[in-house]
Formats: sequence, structure tokens, C-alpha cells
Amino acid sequence: MSTPPSTQTYYDRFAAGYEAERHHGYHRLIDELELDLVRRYGAGKDVFEAGCGTGLLLREAAAVARTAVGLDLSRGMLGPAAARGLRVVQGSLTDVPLPSASFDLVYSMKVLAHVPPIGRAIAELARLLRPGGHLLLEFYNPLSLRYLAKRIGGPGRIADDGTTEGDVYTRFDTLARARSYLPPDLEMVAVRGVRIFTPTSRVFAFPPLGRLFSWAERAACDAPLLRNFGGFLILIARKRDGAG
Repeated sequence: MSTPPSTQTYYDRFAAGYEAERHHGYHRLIDELELDLVRRYGAGKDVFEAGCGTGLLLREAAAVARTAVGLDLSRGMLGPAAARGLRVVQGSLTDVPLPSASFDLVYSMKVLAHVPPIGRAIAELARLLRPGGHLLLEFYNPLSLRYLAKRIGGPGRIADDGTTEGDVYTRFDTLARARSYLPPDLEMVAVRGVRIFTPTSRVFAFPPLGRLFSWAERAACDAPLLRNFGGFLILIARKRDGAG
């Protein structure tokens, strides 16, 4: 029986094909729904991305921010990010090698679901945030079509060597549970649901269907009740003024 790869090894293997489908269709829609919040809260500010991967979101953040820094555990992922001229550091979300209160916006997309010590990770991200700053935290939602599709279809393949999504730790959190991870110095101010209606990314292979689902996802992402069923839940939290 083979030994499962470490989280760092998993993402090093994932790095080679990570961007193959990220520039159009379904993946671009998901990125844009996330970037909308990054631009809203990060324009003209000092921004930090926890789990920046190859720098696709960080590049967009850097275009509007005063400063932008990314961190990732995987050296393989950071190679393309550094080649883009982005400021990046290698490290873990649970022990970020940067000073406290350094940023006005800290965000993490599609990463926290793969971090077992979630409370420690979020406390560390909150440490980096200045009072009055915002934190964008994305979680995987078990009350969603995406979760159902994962249960039916099984883990996707991420590398030619047979490595699949099942080879890395993955947690699914309801909105209530995700909120419970916030430390006392953070207050939740909003939530966005991403991928509410889309049953599978394959619908974007048919342009008319892709346009329909794109319109529906944009219309519903911030709608009360509907947003709670997004495959991805983005919690928007604010660090209380005067918090250390």
C-alpha cells in the first residue's frame, strides 16, 4: 500500500497542471466572484494572500493594492508566482513568517479546507491583520450541489502519477461551523456563496449554458438564503478596532 503524499508534495504535483483550465469558463467565473471581494476590500491597501498558489489571484490583487504579498506551502506552486514578479514567501498558514498587524486585507481561497488545525490557522491570519481590516475566508460547504457532485463523482485526478483530490485532507464546513472558528477579535460582516447552481463545471463547455449559469451565479452570490448553499462559502470578517 503506497503512502499518501504530504500536503506539500500533493501541491507540488498539482502545480504542473494547475493553470490548465483556470483562464476561462467555470474557473474564471469562480475566480472573478472571489476577486470582486478582494478588489472591494483591498484597493489601495496592503494585502496578503494565504495560499497564493501560482499567483493567479495575487496578480489581480497586486494590480489594485498598495502592496501585495503571497504565501504558499508549495515551492512548486510558488515558482510561477515568483516568475510573474510577485512578492511571495514559502511557509505554513499556521506559522506565517511575517510581522503582526502588517495588512489591511488578508484573504484565503480554497486553502482552509485543507488545513487540519483550522482554529490555529485563522488565529494566525487574524494576527497579521490591522484593527479595522478585513479577512476573507473561503470554506467548502456540505450543503451544496458541489458537495453532492463530489460524493457521486469521487475525487478528481490532479496529476499523471495517479494523485487525486482524495490524497489530501479536505474538510467541509457549514456556515455555522465556519463562523465558530472566528476568534473573539473578529466580527463577521457578510457572507458570499460561490457556485450555488452549477452542478458540474462541464456545463460551461456549452456556451449558452455557460452564460446562463454565469448570470445566475452572479445574481445569487449575495442573496440571503441562496448564498448559504454555495459550494464555496466566503466569510467576510472585520478585526475590531483596538484589537491587538
